[in-house]
Amino acid sequence: MIVQNKLEFPHAIERPDMIPAKRYYDPEFYARECERLWPRVWQMACRLEEIPKPGDYVVYDVLDQSVILTRVDEKTVKAYHNACRHRGVQLVKDRGHCDGLFTCPFHAWQYGLDGKCKTVYAAQLFQRDVVRGDDLRLRECRVELWGGCAFINFDDNAPPLRQSIEPFATMHDAWHVESLRTEWWLAARLPVNWKLAMEAFMEGYHVLATHPQLLTGPSDPLAFTYAEMPRSISPMTRYMTTPVQKMPDEIPARDFIDLNIHFMKVLNEGMAGMTHRKDIAVAEALRDEPLPRPLPEAMVAWRRKLNDAVIAAHKAKQMDIGELNDVDAKGYATSVNFCFPHYFLLPTYGSASSYRIRPLGPEECLFELWSLTRFPEGEEPPPIKTPTPMEWNDPRWPPIPTQDFANLPLQQRGLHTKGFDHMRLSNQVEGLISNYQRLIDGYLAGRPYDELLRAAHQVSGTIDVPIKDLGF
Repeated sequence: MIVQNKLEFPHAIERPDMIPAKRYYDPEFYARECERLWPRVWQMACRLEEIPKPGDYVVYDVLDQSVILTRVDEKTVKAYHNACRHRGVQLVKDRGHCDGLFTCPFHAWQYGLDGKCKTVYAAQLFQRDVVRGDDLRLRECRVELWGGCAFINFDDNAPPLRQSIEPFATMHDAWHVESLRTEWWLAARLPVNWKLAMEAFMEGYHVLATHPQLLTGPSDPLAFTYAEMPRSISPMTRYMTTPVQKMPDEIPARDFIDLNIHFMKVLNEGMAGMTHRKDIAVAEALRDEPLPRPLPEAMVAWRRKLNDAVIAAHKAKQMDIGELNDVDAKGYATSVNFCFPHYFLLPTYGSASSYRIRPLGPEECLFELWSLTRFPEGEEPPPIKTPTPMEWNDPRWPPIPTQDFANLPLQQRGLHTKGFDHMRLSNQVEGLISNYQRLIDGYLAGRPYDELLRAAHQVSGTIDVPIKDLGF
């Protein structure tokens, strides 16, 4: 068992597979996160498609901070703290376009896209040294770009973005995720701690009870187990909910293909972009393809045939896509991937789903879900609109997140139960929960960036991993 160094603050993790319940609702612990975690981490602030033209802007809010992200030119994105240098009024809300100037709604001071103050209304009313010089420039927030997104960090001394989010970045470069565009975007205010909302997507162990429509085989839940699978059979998931009874060595090719297409359709209904309808159409065109025997060889052959066909369909319409068989060979074809501290990508074939979670209080968070896909040359994606947060059980949510959301309020209330002191984690498949929580402890303890960076490389990546030694 990994021994955790004792840290000198309340509710620190002392044993990696035991997570103190009060981390999810104690106001003092939440305040420590607000002070020591969020100001020092890279946060996915916007998708670049939200600001396609010079003058386009979008506002990213987290805790008590507000940041404007704006496109200055084709290659340059700037981030500014959203406060007029006069009396602190926020310059803009939500998103929009300005013709080269941000104008304060209170007293009409103006700022260029480069942050320079262009106009001080009635400047003669001020002492000259108060309204001159670079001190009037909008305060810049650190911003870096990757994967079709802009990330911000409030700490100028933090390591660079790319270095901070490996191996997540390299994995998704192979998918060419920068070419994905928003098909739709939904949001919910969940009555749970932000960490709890993320942990619902950090393991597949919950599929049996929470998503029974994803299972095929016996109706008795006790007939299933959660087991590690060979990469050749299950390239997208290290572990799988599978029948206890041994699968037959051979299945007729048509039956095997139909089963896979059925599963793709269920995922499409449940998650949209995670298995997109256009990739299902490609799969349906392969229904009569011959497959080798026995079953493990059939699985590998089907995956390669479908990858090749999806690539060909995308390239025929001039859509950029990664070499999917190479993605498989490198072990990057994992179904759910986490980027510390609050971002997920779920790529499958030519499309993906994506999550982002932000804290709103000790027991409330904002959860956002994107369905991402690629559009043919000349076909425009739908206009980007910031979603109005819905209730978690709104019928507009797809079935799979609705099922996940249903568990969360019950869990948040259950953590308050007298006598429930710790969560008990599987050290094999719920390790990501322990790993990222202990990385949070590293930030809360004020550990230096070289230690935090080494630990972060053990955290960002795929789910269903064991508890790891983070070095502290």
